[in-house]
Amino acid sequence: MALHNNALKPDPAYAKYGDMFVNRHKYFRWTRRSANITFAYVIAVPAILGYFAYTTDGKWDFRGKRKGDPLAEF
Repeated sequence: MALHNNALKPDPAYAKYGDMFVNRHKYFRWTRRSANITFAYVIAVPAILGYFAYTTDGKWDFRGKRKGDPLAEF
């Protein structure tokens, strides 16, 4: 049995969520919390990962290692 277009009534909560998702930019405000989260994900996390990558650059070599060979090259 096939359903017709108006056979099911849409859930108003899903409709409201869909509207908020599409128009999220209209309701956004910069607050202390949103600024801190933005700083953490845009500045702090890449800086920490970059520092870790810079300090460990060239210290580990995973290519061509045989069983029992050390991974560290320093």
